[in-house]
Amino acid sequence: MDLLILIINALSQILVLLVIVAAILSFVMDPYHPIRRGVDNIVEPMLNPIRRILPTVGMFDFSPLVLILILQFGARFLIALLLSLR
Repeated sequence: MDLLILIINALSQILVLLVIVAAILSFVMDPYHPIRRGVDNIVEPMLNPIRRILPTVGMFDFSPLVLILILQFGARFLIALLLSLR
C-alpha cells in the first residue's frame, strides 16, 4: 500500500513538472524541436479536453494551471482513499 502511495505521489509530481516545462518551452523553443514535441506529446492529450471547456482569456491560456490543480487534487484524493482503506 505504501509503495502504491509513493508511485501515485511521484507520478503526479512528474506530470506537474512536465506541464510546467511544457508551458515554459512554449515561450522559448520552436514547436518542431524534438524535445518540445516529446513533452507536448505527453501533456497535450491532458490539456486538450480542458481547452475545449475553458476559453482563453485574451492571450492567456489557463489550461495548464487547471491541469496542475486537477493532478494535485486527484493525487491527494487517491492517496486519502488508499489511506482510509488501511
